[in-house]
Amino acid sequence: MKNSANTLLAQGLLVILGMGFMFERLDVYQRAVNLAETVFKLAEELPRGQASLADQFKRAAMSISLNIAEGNGRWHSKERRNFFLIARGSVFECVPLLELCRRQKWVTDDYAKNLKEELEILAKMLSALIKGTDEKREH
Repeated sequence: MKNSANTLLAQGLLVILGMGFMFERLDVYQRAVNLAETVFKLAEELPRGQASLADQFKRAAMSISLNIAEGNGRWHSKERRNFFLIARGSVFECVPLLELCRRQKWVTDDYAKNLKEELEILAKMLSALIKGTDEKREH
């Protein structure tokens, strides 16, 4: 009986792994992962001596997708909302870091403008997720 339970568990895990997690299908999650990848590449190009800025920028960018994922793993809408708020805060944290890079001429004005536009889109999408969890709590 134990072997058949393990077999079923393994088959179930294969189904789950093949299906993927629901949050992976969210556009906001995919955009957040893409942003983190962009920031990681940018951080590699920063001058020596800027390790703390690069590290903080990478952490903030990573935090967006991580909190979207963790929030989607929570059962209660109040907990989900909290993680989405943290993700949104991380978007806002990226803005001054990007501005510092622009002012120091480590990125071009166009590059900074495009990345900032993506941050604005993410902030709006996260605001919609937060609002959605608020509306579900009211019902």
